[in-house]
Amino acid sequence: MDPLADFPIVVEVDVRYRDLDTFNHVNNAVYLTYFEQARVAYFARLGWTSRDDSVVVARAEVNYRRAIVLGQKVRVGCRVARFGNKSYTMEYLVLADGEPAADGSTVQAFLQQGRSAPLPEDLKDRIRSIERRVGREL
Repeated sequence: MDPLADFPIVVEVDVRYRDLDTFNHVNNAVYLTYFEQARVAYFARLGWTSRDDSVVVARAEVNYRRAIVLGQKVRVGCRVARFGNKSYTMEYLVLADGEPAADGSTVQAFLQQGRSAPLPEDLKDRIRSIERRVGREL
């Protein structure tokens, strides 16, 4: 079974030479960029936009499982794990050549006109719709 089967968004990431550190593996900070690429794809799938509303990453956590090197096929899965009152948590799984290389989470805080605000029901409904595509309920 594909370890990314429970993730409604999966992106392929090209490991770039600039991603590498002096030990010739992907630098630990770059994993957050890989999370970001998956998160941006999730937002694009949501199709939810507003000029006055936004989300910011309030917290990020990465668990490193194994090194990623140049030339490996990297895929990143992203899903929403839970809702808070004014935030939601996203989970990520990074595979390198089909093997887990990292996992982690971010907490996105919702802002309305630059201030913390409750998550809109419309946003929650759109997220639930995406998660249902892989049989997950929130």
